[in-house]
Amino acid sequence: MGRTVRQAVRATGHLVLAAAMAFGLWIFITVLIITAVGTLAVVGAWLLPETVLIIRRIAGAKRVMTAAWTGQRIPEAYQPITGTVRERIRTAVRDPGTFTDLRWMVADYFYGALLVLALPLWPLGLVVDGVWSGLLRRTPLVLPLIVRIADLEADWSTALLKPSAKARLTARVEELAATRADAIAAHGAELRRVERDLHDGAQANLVALSMRIGLAKRAYDSDPATARRLLDEAQAQAEKALTELRHVVRGIHPPILTDRGLVGAVRALAAGCGLEASVEVAGLEEDGVRAPAAVEAAAYFVVAEALTNAAKYSGSARASVRLERVRRGLRVRVADEGHGGADETGGSGLVGMRRRVAALDGTLDLSSPVGGPTVIDVMLPCVW
Repeated sequence: MGRTVRQAVRATGHLVLAAAMAFGLWIFITVLIITAVGTLAVVGAWLLPETVLIIRRIAGAKRVMTAAWTGQRIPEAYQPITGTVRERIRTAVRDPGTFTDLRWMVADYFYGALLVLALPLWPLGLVVDGVWSGLLRRTPLVLPLIVRIADLEADWSTALLKPSAKARLTARVEELAATRADAIAAHGAELRRVERDLHDGAQANLVALSMRIGLAKRAYDSDPATARRLLDEAQAQAEKALTELRHVVRGIHPPILTDRGLVGAVRALAAGCGLEASVEVAGLEEDGVRAPAAVEAAAYFVVAEALTNAAKYSGSARASVRLERVRRGLRVRVADEGHGGADETGGSGLVGMRRRVAALDGTLDLSSPVGGPTVIDVMLPCVW
């Protein structure tokens, strides 16, 4: 009985908030009328996008309220209202999310008052369920109806506030356009890095190698000792050029990924990062299963950059890495016990990590409050 009462109290609280919002929407009709008149008169057309933005905030508050009751987040998909007044008006009118919000608002004028059905059930429920459940130890009958009314209100709100297929498609196209631009920028930066490394490293060493071999050839007949010394220097120069080339290759696709796989490569990173780093693996060592090469490379670079940042900036002596195979892809989690405060604008490589992950349609979540800890959670979608 006590649990039923607590659930009914929580449901009543949800319905009270819903009724308060519905009452506020009735007051908001005044704003809608002023906006409609101003738009028809042209001189007040600038009010239209501002009103739509207010409606978005109200609908967003309703989504949060409903998610708090159901435990399921309601997505939203809006086109950004920016630009000139004409562009803002055009976006506000054509955005499918505007119609979705208006449809919910009209419906909420009526079903938002479901509280009036729940309140009379309280005195009846306390009497009937008090006897039926409290004394006779039977399942409560009346008070659970309040919870069902709250569920009904939440179900209607969820159905009305879900973005339409067209809105979801539009938002997805915009997201892909942004990630494509980031991927192109990341690819361009990577090409410039490779060109710089080749020009300043391997190419310079190969030029020096060629010069030393030429000098050795000219000195071979007249001064064999000098020729031998020049050849020794040329050999050292060749080894240095090979080292530079290996460095460039590792920046493109680390050979260790091909030789040892992602798990072995990450364990090698953890062993050489200068921290006491632990590696936890879930589902990746069964039957030799491996993610696609691009996904493994992205995961490897994320772990490498995150451990490097932790060693440089966190002030912590410990870090942890978790690689997990999930149904939709590969999840990577890197955490340290440092002082936190990681900033993506601070040149710590986080922007590059996010771009690399976004290029594969993945997500990167960063949690780094001041005082720590810092946690980087990456989801890379793939088919196993």
